[in-house]
Amino acid sequence: MSESVLVSTDWLAEHLEAPDIRIADASWYLPQAGRDAKAEYRSAHIPGAVFFDIEDLSDEESDLPHMLPSPVKFGSRMRKLGLGDGNLIVVYDGAGIYSSPRAWWMLRAMGHEHVAVLDGGLPKWRREGRPVEDLVPIPAQRHFTPRPNAALVRSFLEMQQNLTSKIAQVVDARSPPRFRGEEAEPRPGVEPGQMPGSCNVHYAELISRDGTLKPQAALERIFASHGVDLRRPVVTTCGSGITAAIDLLALTVAGAKDVALYDGSWAEWGARKDAPKERT
Repeated sequence: MSESVLVSTDWLAEHLEAPDIRIADASWYLPQAGRDAKAEYRSAHIPGAVFFDIEDLSDEESDLPHMLPSPVKFGSRMRKLGLGDGNLIVVYDGAGIYSSPRAWWMLRAMGHEHVAVLDGGLPKWRREGRPVEDLVPIPAQRHFTPRPNAALVRSFLEMQQNLTSKIAQVVDARSPPRFRGEEAEPRPGVEPGQMPGSCNVHYAELISRDGTLKPQAALERIFASHGVDLRRPVVTTCGSGITAAIDLLALTVAGAKDVALYDGSWAEWGARKDAPKERT
């Protein structure tokens, strides 16, 4: 496991003023959650944190939700946020561990390896009585060099090819009823079901009651119980690429070395007539 995948609230509190560390609030919520991530950030965030806007940091030319943007756009946004080369970027969210792994994956997919998720996020930070502020920082711009890492990203074509090659195991982070096709999909035109040959590891199974990621040994047991072989390649998927990143983070902590995320996820697969679907 990489030392930099997760950092604790204790560690961040000790390094809050460190010159080479930057903090980003990457909160994002489904519409039904009734939460406004930007408004919550403006009212209370970890001191010095900038807002990593997952919706803004997306490919505006795609009709799919929050797909990875171009390296040029991503690099430009990071520079404006003061997140750049040489920084250790710590990302967190207001749910505990929910959308911050998506930001962690995005940064790594753009070649920035020095990024970690705050374990337990803002809820744990606040429960411990640690400081928050409502002052929105004006960061000094910092150069960010995008170096896209294709090994961490999978496209529809690659997932289609994997149906035959079966090189990678496909792990779906959605809830069991959605995975089984028992619930209607929230997006119009998206059929219910699952990708043939995929297995279901609901992201919520990987999170402890206190909102932190479960320990490595527990994660290893969970993935093994679902038939996932950590020695083989794994691709994660979900509804729209958010919670798939939680599974990817957990796989990394559990010791998997060859992991990637299908960015289009079920929003793309479920909407395409040329994509085979199953229900169980």
